[in-house]
Amino acid sequence: MSKKPVVIYGVTGYTGRLVAEYLREYRMPFIAAGRDAKRIKEVMDKVPGIETAEYDIVEVEHTTEALTKLFTGAKVVLNMVGPFMELGPEAVEASLAAGCHYTDTNGEQNWMMHAEETWGAKFAEKNLLLAPGIAQMYTTGEIAAQLCLEHPGLDTLDILVLWKGFPTYASTQTIFSILTANFYYLESKKYVQWAPTAKSEVMVPGQHETAMALPWGGTAHPVWFKNDPRVNNCKAQGGVFARPVMDGVVQITGVIEEQIKKLPKAEQKKALSDMAASLQAGMPPRENPRENISVDSVHASGPLGRAHCVIHGTCNYKQTGLLQAYAAYHLVQAPPKRYGFASGCQAFGHRELLGVLQNFGLVSEPVMTLSGNVAKR
Repeated sequence: MSKKPVVIYGVTGYTGRLVAEYLREYRMPFIAAGRDAKRIKEVMDKVPGIETAEYDIVEVEHTTEALTKLFTGAKVVLNMVGPFMELGPEAVEASLAAGCHYTDTNGEQNWMMHAEETWGAKFAEKNLLLAPGIAQMYTTGEIAAQLCLEHPGLDTLDILVLWKGFPTYASTQTIFSILTANFYYLESKKYVQWAPTAKSEVMVPGQHETAMALPWGGTAHPVWFKNDPRVNNCKAQGGVFARPVMDGVVQITGVIEEQIKKLPKAEQKKALSDMAASLQAGMPPRENPRENISVDSVHASGPLGRAHCVIHGTCNYKQTGLLQAYAAYHLVQAPPKRYGFASGCQAFGHRELLGVLQNFGLVSEPVMTLSGNVAKR
């Protein structure tokens, strides 16, 4: 049973330790949980300033029963253990049984859909929040989209998320895990499947050079906006600035389509995991704000108006860690704006989250351009 209000489950990963760092800055007591207490201590001892934090280390098995016992008494579970379609159900079930709000950092559209359909109503019935996907690659872009939607008459979202750096081991495993799944964009309120090898040349705000973007598993945005009465269509693409990395993902996608998808599920899983580990087997260095930048660009359109919002940021993993920590900080003190399945912006407010990111120096003031009837309001 937890004696702290917040549980970070999977604290030893790259993102988990950043969440711990920001919970320390919010002076929020927490449980640092995972499968290996010795490993947790080794990791936590290296978190900057952690000696001033109030936290306990708990070793726990990855079962619904063990996690329910651990989560009971807490208010919020921040789950960092993925791939989530494979490992997430136990943590969600345990959160529901223990009466905890749940968030995670997933990038798996199929997990988002599954979570909403399977547990959304159950969490709402208990006045609990189910908010998978609170992370820079989705939430910061959603903030830009929500800023555009403040202007009535815009019903189509074209979302681009780019960042400079390289995915962590866990992110790389997740990226490869979703390459065998179907992924979708939103068209006329219906999910439409992307072609497995879809890619685009995109204009990058703030530079002359173009970049390559991929559907990146469909992203969370079409799922979040499907039931938003303002939005009829939503496409989201993303990637890293480094074109060789993106070219490599395209090539690997071709191999998966031609070879790996034909294998039995167990063999698929091993092959994908091995491929991911060959690209990223270690822990990346701590982000450098002069190098690790992010760009979130959203074109919103309607029959007679246009809006374009760009948010330049830095350190996308720090953005994720901060967003997760703030979610916990908020939920311990006040209810969310929405119970059940919801995005970060739907649960806490897009301007509130923008303010959080700006206060910690991780994003700049959004650049908004309006045209057509929108500009005349």
